[in-house]
Amino acid sequence: AAATALALGGGLLLAAWRWLRGAARAAGAGAGASMRGKTVIITGANSGLGRAAAAELLRMRARVIMGCRDRARAERAAREIRAELGERGEAEGEGGELVVRELDLASLRSVRAFCHRVLQEEPRLDVLINNAGVFQCPYMKTEDGFEMQFGVNHLGHFLLTNLLLGLLKNSAPSRIVVVSSKLYKYGEINFEDLNSEISYNKSFCYSRSKLANILFARELARRLEGTGVTVNSLHPGIVRTNLGRYVNIPLLAKPLFNLVSWAFFKTPLEGAQTSIYLASSPDVEGVSGKYFGDCKEEELLPKAMDDLVARKLWDISEVMVGLLK
Repeated sequence: AAATALALGGGLLLAAWRWLRGAARAAGAGAGASMRGKTVIITGANSGLGRAAAAELLRMRARVIMGCRDRARAERAAREIRAELGERGEAEGEGGELVVRELDLASLRSVRAFCHRVLQEEPRLDVLINNAGVFQCPYMKTEDGFEMQFGVNHLGHFLLTNLLLGLLKNSAPSRIVVVSSKLYKYGEINFEDLNSEISYNKSFCYSRSKLANILFARELARRLEGTGVTVNSLHPGIVRTNLGRYVNIPLLAKPLFNLVSWAFFKTPLEGAQTSIYLASSPDVEGVSGKYFGDCKEEELLPKAMDDLVARKLWDISEVMVGLLK
């Protein structure tokens, strides 16, 4: 009985702590801000961090374009978001709009088609959030023959951003937000094997793609100085999303893992706060080339600030995606 009471009491204390922490974290990076009249593109917006950011920016009256690989799932997510906001009297209206567009970052053809439609239909683009990602998948290749994590997490977004740069410049002041990860610390840019054809480690390759995200954002910020377009990268923290669908957890360990993740991992809304902050807050107007966590600027390891590596990665990426022959 004593053990049961202790467990119950501990569970209640944990639940209370979890609720208070969640309330503080989700207190609103964009609290009070309005995105009326602004157009935002979010990749991977049908679930997890992207979905949470889409819902919040829609609530702030932005026109949100959800760039998603699975159109049916994206349409379902859009309906759910509208219903959730509608229940609180915050549905589309007064400038807010949710639009679904097909975008498969594992296909350069799809990226080009998506950008072509955006450039044809959208008079402006105020914010681009490069959010979609693949996490520690088995070795597989994109439609164009790139290792999947490097191809989706870096190259797909590299092409997407470059093709939309003209519209972003014409809409300045505008912002580019790049979702990376603290796991960049374990990655290295191996120019002799960017496609992992010599060796493949799913954890290392994920970290490499996230390091590439930061180097890309840094070099892009340098190239965009004076244009009115800012670029910043971020890590969202450890978040409970379906990004870890390729991670195998032993059946007997799942109950403990679920308890730990519920208690200590961020919810998607909590994890999306820094993306929302960088997309909407006046506090970071004009700030570019920085790295953020929990809505605050953070220091990077020297390898993530290596401008020579960043420029070389840019040059090679241009060739890989066909921007240069």
